[in-house]
Amino acid sequence: MNMAYFERRGDVLFAENLPLAHIAEQVGTPTYVYSRAALTQNFLAYANACHSHGRAESGALVCYSVKSNSNLAVLNLLGKLGSGFDIVSGGELLRVLAAGGDPRKVIFSGVGKSEDEIKLALSHDILCFNVESIPELHRLSAIAGSMHRTARVSLRVNPDVDAKTHPYISTGLKENKFGIAFEDALQAYRIAHELPNIEVTGIDCHIGSQLLDDAPLLEALDKVIELADQLHAAGIRLHHLDIGGGIGITYDNEQPVAVADYLARLFKRIDHWRADSYGGAPISIMFEPGRSIVGNAGVLLTRVEYLKHGASKNFAVVDAAMNDLMRPAMYEAWHGVQAVQQRDIAARQYDVVGPVCESGDWLARDRALALEPGDLLAIMSAGAYGMTMASNYNTRGRAAEVLVDGSSFSVIRRRENPKDLFALESIVE
Repeated sequence: MNMAYFERRGDVLFAENLPLAHIAEQVGTPTYVYSRAALTQNFLAYANACHSHGRAESGALVCYSVKSNSNLAVLNLLGKLGSGFDIVSGGELLRVLAAGGDPRKVIFSGVGKSEDEIKLALSHDILCFNVESIPELHRLSAIAGSMHRTARVSLRVNPDVDAKTHPYISTGLKENKFGIAFEDALQAYRIAHELPNIEVTGIDCHIGSQLLDDAPLLEALDKVIELADQLHAAGIRLHHLDIGGGIGITYDNEQPVAVADYLARLFKRIDHWRADSYGGAPISIMFEPGRSIVGNAGVLLTRVEYLKHGASKNFAVVDAAMNDLMRPAMYEAWHGVQAVQQRDIAARQYDVVGPVCESGDWLARDRALALEPGDLLAIMSAGAYGMTMASNYNTRGRAAEVLVDGSSFSVIRRRENPKDLFALESIVE
């Protein structure tokens, strides 16, 4: 498992140079624990690859996908490293701004942008809207006109490329709700080009998440390039290509393509195309990575409440649940599980389950663990789509979040208490 900053030293599991048990003693459980060094290294894998291929900041922009982990401290750290941001709601824009992010490095994706969200984004002069339908184009044009502004747009094109990933996180096929069909894209661009208060700036393409092979991404790139040539012939010049995100991580024994290798192949194709077909004209490249930056930069720390031994199953009942980490229940996703302190006792096969009143409330199944009640477990590879998908089901407060830096840590989100959950409710007399 590629979690270099979460390693075992002797019998003890560390986050960077800090024993995870120390965090549990100070903050309690369940708690999300993130590594600052891992976040930095994973972001720089993209940024350094861009620079090594001659892309200065103006020629490439890494726009971190906020939906994967939207904690303000995470956004602030990535912003300081030079990241842009890919958002899918007005709330995410406000998070980016609260974290000190630059709105001129924000791209706004998503199929259902409301009028209020569009007005908010225009008022902050964001870099670009990734438009997903012709009705959205007309709404953008009307709202921008009413505000005496211009909306910079990129059309999200659906290339009908199979990402060969989980159907819930596949976004590039004809049956998916995202984007404009490839065969309709040229006409959509012509409409955008003619609309008032709209400036066409680029193409966006995102085919899915947790891709282990870059072949589908490069296939989608070829279709984007084909469309760019058609637009160029029609007199519509683009300023950027947004290649989307999607590079996967190692949860178990997967071997995802290395970011540097993928970007080397991608830039080679783009440079060859620009030289041969696009007249050598400059064009910026954008990326929307999320999981590959934060996924293996975090774990969910939880404590064993009970060990329940049955006739056909053994259960380790922990204080984290499906409301804290939804991925196993939603996708049947696999997360590694490690005991924070290894014990010299015989291991048993356990399902790791939470206290929520649902049979679907499980975090891991059939794992060999040597446990006693009260032991701490780390649910691995939990930095992406963990806290952002958390809920208050069963009136459970959401977990705390901490950021480790060397041998110290900071609480970057306190644990919710019941009063927090009641605060927005009223009793009617």
